[in-house]
Amino acid sequence: MAIRLHDSLTRQTRELKPSQPDGVFRMYCCGPTVYGPAHIGNFRTFLVQDVLRRLLELEFGAAKVKHVRNLTDVDDRTIGQAKREKRPLAEITRHWTEIFHADCRALNLLPPNVEPTATGHIAEQVDMINELLAKGLAYVAPDGSVYYKIAAFPNYGALSHIKERELKVTVATADDDHKDDASDFALWKAYKPEEDGDVKWPGPLGAAAGRPGWHIECSAMSRKHLGETLDLHAGGVDLLFPHHENEIAQSEGCTGHLFSHHWYHNEFLLVDGRKMSKSLGNLYTLADLTAKGFSPMAIRYALLSGHPRKQLNFTLESLHAAEQALLNIRYHLEEYADRAGISSSRDEIEHAIAHDLEAREGGFGAAIANLSDDLNTPAAIGVAFTAIKAIANSPFAASDDSPEQRNRWLTEFQAAHRFFARALGLNIRVRAVSERKAEASAQSAPSAVDALAEKRWAAKKTKDFKTADALRAELAAAGWAMLDGKDGYKLEPLKKA
Repeated sequence: MAIRLHDSLTRQTRELKPSQPDGVFRMYCCGPTVYGPAHIGNFRTFLVQDVLRRLLELEFGAAKVKHVRNLTDVDDRTIGQAKREKRPLAEITRHWTEIFHADCRALNLLPPNVEPTATGHIAEQVDMINELLAKGLAYVAPDGSVYYKIAAFPNYGALSHIKERELKVTVATADDDHKDDASDFALWKAYKPEEDGDVKWPGPLGAAAGRPGWHIECSAMSRKHLGETLDLHAGGVDLLFPHHENEIAQSEGCTGHLFSHHWYHNEFLLVDGRKMSKSLGNLYTLADLTAKGFSPMAIRYALLSGHPRKQLNFTLESLHAAEQALLNIRYHLEEYADRAGISSSRDEIEHAIAHDLEAREGGFGAAIANLSDDLNTPAAIGVAFTAIKAIANSPFAASDDSPEQRNRWLTEFQAAHRFFARALGLNIRVRAVSERKAEASAQSAPSAVDALAEKRWAAKKTKDFKTADALRAELAAAGWAMLDGKDGYKLEPLKKA
């Protein structure tokens, strides 16, 4: 099944496929700047890229996907943070890199195959700047900095479709006095003791000592680890201009070859309908949300619930809904397991999951197909929910307990796991019967919660969905989730926010 994805350059939906004879799909993603904690807007981007990588691995095989994601560990912000804390730059960036990696593990992000750092590739960046200088695409300014000469690259602006009139206004900076043109951008920044402290390296030919500009690092690192032409370059829409536009100019200026066959950008995350801001108090990190009692998997689910190319409005209510959804998924997976006769022990469940199938038939195959159609995560989740909820409406009796029926339930259990765990990356622990019995005996709902649940069940049976939804919200506020089945319901405690 071909994976088709919107291309920001052509503005068309195009098939993703390897372009090199070795059949390896080369994917570069811009990573974090490690001077503080990544926020959930950053992680929306990284999660979208993670699902895309998982999908590519299902299509081509894990060994045929090479994913590179960089770490920016030297720029104005990292140096500024080191100066404020009066600590070495490497100490600051190492600390925040460790925090970032811990957050990635909690959110179940696959680690990139290569994770290069800007400071680890100074030589490659200097070499690339020297190539651009030799070709007349860059020049050394009077202060010893090096700038890219945009006028010498005719194709500049093709990705962002920015107009020439807008270009000069957009990229004007305080360094314009050193440039030949206000639109030119820095490849190398001359050392300034009052700003840079002890952070500097020998510069390109004819330039002063200093440090690389932000844009050159990705061109140099992608070239070293993936070659001159990528199959896909991905990032948030905020990087489309000027960062990715500048990468194209740098890379294609050096090599004379196409830099990337495909470009993909996901949209911004809003929080409570507004742009994230510390001043508004709506900028959340993973640590902020887990401190409120939400699980990392609920955060992952919520951040994947909207189409990546549309703005997503994130709320704490959406996290409550995500926790409920995950409980429902687990509940139905456990029903599949029960009917397949594999849930009597943890070992049997793990064995069934480890041997999940590669076939793409049925409702869960349709869910994978939706992911393959421009990474439509909400449509894929909707199709999967329809498939998994069918278990609740499917009659089952002891007479159905035949090898053929059990095999059918096993196949659906594996297909569901393949979609939720392997494609979406959701760690949903399916419990064995003995575990569920032990939990049930230790977690009995208060009588007031039981009464609310009975009212909601009655409202649902009479199709008074407005009342049923209101009562479900009351249950959630009281810290309980209600899992609906065909002939009844279950109550499970939620983590309190």
